[in-house]
Amino acid sequence: MRRSRIKGVGSYLPAKILTNDDLARMVDTNDAWIVERTGIRERRIAAKGELTSDLATAAAKAALDHAGMEAGALDLIVLATATPDQTFPATAATVQANLGMTRGAAFDLQAVCSGFLYALTTADSLIRTGQGARALVIGAEVFSRILDWKDRSTCVLFGDGAGAFVLEVEEGTGTTADHGILGSKLHSDGRYRG
Repeated sequence: MRRSRIKGVGSYLPAKILTNDDLARMVDTNDAWIVERTGIRERRIAAKGELTSDLATAAAKAALDHAGMEAGALDLIVLATATPDQTFPATAATVQANLGMTRGAAFDLQAVCSGFLYALTTADSLIRTGQGARALVIGAEVFSRILDWKDRSTCVLFGDGAGAFVLEVEEGTGTTADHGILGSKLHSDGRYRG
């Protein structure tokens, strides 16, 4: 039985830090209120001109480095984002070009907060069915560009950043003694979309 095993992890955070005290100068809130409700003390904000693809590429390079793998060995890039560089082409295609990868498939997936899990499950499913042996799964967002910075119920929660996994196929026995992703189940209920 084919399994997807995590071979490398990587992340990237923009340099600019926005603290709770910074937010208190922008909206009716304070550090104590935010920390008590969320545990968040600071978030990162992308620089002017820094795109989702830039964050995703940096996280991807770190994950590939950690895996000891070249981008050319990849068969697939699945990028989870609700803040793509543009509507089309896919931001994953930009990451593919940034990495110098000229083969395989690259596409975006949009499932907001659960996006990375959807992307991971999708890549795992493609590996299990033999569509590829190595995949890069990335979650990247530049929410700072779409937030309402006057709405304290949401602006305190989000920042910008990216994380990535490199997956590689591994043959297993089909039991829980296997290594890697043993199973997954996606579910949503559109009645609670709001």
